[in-house]
Amino acid sequence: MMRKTVRFIWAGLSGLACVIATAWATGALYFDLPIAWLRSPLALIYGLATLAVLFLVKGRWRAMGVVAGGFAVVLAWWFTIKPSNEGNWQPDVAQLAWAEVNGDEVTLHNVRNCDYRTETDYTPRWETRAVRISQVTGIDIAINYWGSPWIAHPIVSFQFTDTLPVCFSIETRKQTGQSYSAIRGLYRQFELIYVVADERDVIRVRTNYRHGEEIYLYRTTATPAQARERFHEYLRSLNEIRDHPRWYNAITTNCTTSIRDQHPAAERIPWDWRILLNGKGDELMFERHTIVTAGLPFSELKARSLIDQRANAADAASNFSELIRIGLPLSENKNKKTP
Repeated sequence: MMRKTVRFIWAGLSGLACVIATAWATGALYFDLPIAWLRSPLALIYGLATLAVLFLVKGRWRAMGVVAGGFAVVLAWWFTIKPSNEGNWQPDVAQLAWAEVNGDEVTLHNVRNCDYRTETDYTPRWETRAVRISQVTGIDIAINYWGSPWIAHPIVSFQFTDTLPVCFSIETRKQTGQSYSAIRGLYRQFELIYVVADERDVIRVRTNYRHGEEIYLYRTTATPAQARERFHEYLRSLNEIRDHPRWYNAITTNCTTSIRDQHPAAERIPWDWRILLNGKGDELMFERHTIVTAGLPFSELKARSLIDQRANAADAASNFSELIRIGLPLSENKNKKTP
């Protein structure tokens, strides 16, 4: 009886895997096939033929073997599709940031600092900024929500003693006419880009010009030495993508997994489901003591970390970064009561 039960479960799981593989491969043909007019008919033929094999071929394992073989062929072809830094890019991702590192001195090229009038009406502006690694003092992280509380976008902001913060936002590099789709994000539809930007750009466009978005800003507990190590990691990743373009993937290579993967393997944080459902990422960081809490419970910390109203009031002020941090728990000692 036990053996039959195990075989039944194994057959069920194998069948489910075949259905999922067929669905993914059908989508790969539909979205990624380079010949546009062939996409729909070939995807339809592949999907129907594979399902017919599953239900009509005699012998369960033989049918699954045929399906697995077909999936392997599609997967092998799919891996031949290479990303490129050449394209008709949307203006806000038209330039790739890169860094020149000369000891302590870093020159950041193509730092985005657009002049916004609305979310879609703006003057692209790209700057060159010089910073010193020795002046990095810490890391703040902005968590951006635009709908579901389960999914968010992290923006990492490095703080300096002698200059404005520098933000890194890992995003899809969309071509003109493209819009983000979670389904398309499972395929080879978007290249990955590290947007390096001023906070008045990458944070303000989300709080002041996009409707229905919220940003929560936290100070991490990274020491200056740790923050400088992380800054080096971002610079390496920045230049690697410039030389070797990379695909975005909604599951494996997204705005959150890319942050984790750029750490040396031995130093990566343990995997947690909230890395994938990153809307709960701040809760994970709270539990692992990687953000400053000032002794507050998580619910109160999060409520106090919402910066949309302050960002709207600050708008284009030159001290935008200072104004959005007023009242935030930025130190473990700052908000504790004196006995």
